[in-house]
Amino acid sequence: MTRFVLVAGAWLGAWVWDEVADELRAGRHEVHPLTLSGLAEKQGVRAGQRTHVQDIVDEVERLGLRDVVLVGHSYSGVPVGQAAERIGERLRRVVFVDANVPVDGESFLSGWPSDGVRRAIDANGGFWPPLEADDCVGQGLTNEQTARLIGGATPHPGATLTEPAVLERPLGELPATYVKCLLDGEEPLPAVAEALKSETWELVTMDTGHWPMFSRPRELARILREAAAAR
Repeated sequence: MTRFVLVAGAWLGAWVWDEVADELRAGRHEVHPLTLSGLAEKQGVRAGQRTHVQDIVDEVERLGLRDVVLVGHSYSGVPVGQAAERIGERLRRVVFVDANVPVDGESFLSGWPSDGVRRAIDANGGFWPPLEADDCVGQGLTNEQTARLIGGATPHPGATLTEPAVLERPLGELPATYVKCLLDGEEPLPAVAEALKSETWELVTMDTGHWPMFSRPRELARILREAAAAR
């Protein structure tokens, strides 16, 4: 039995994994969706990126988990990648789902045009405003799925996007699977492309958009099961 800890991306909480978690549990796996501080039902909690790294480490340690597969979607790939390093021998594999990955000394906003995001954070009391319906166009979502995604999104703590990541060794040393969702662009980010040169990383593609837990939950669950079995 594999133990999965599922972490959603910006604006979202544990609830986004409901369908994926049901599929995994049907296969008798242990599943722990996690809401990061300051999001969803944890709104109002002050959080920076280090807070989110600690959220993940604390969850693994609190539950006494071993043989863990950490799964990070989108933004959460940054804290998940750091937490994967910190939990050491408890880790079985890390799976990045169309995610950003940590680069030592760089923030989530490093390396891409971010002035608009920074202005939005400043104008909204230190929070990144939730995504809107236009952000979901062309991502393989039905109108119902888009409405559910937008309806559940909450403001994202801005400090988590601007604090630098801290890694003790190259990311490519982790056992990892990267899931690239092709409707969100076919080429991985440069930091991902570099890590994929490692023999411990594998690339899997999905013909869907940036939120496969909504658009293709059964396929994503299968990919997670296969990643957990990879050696």
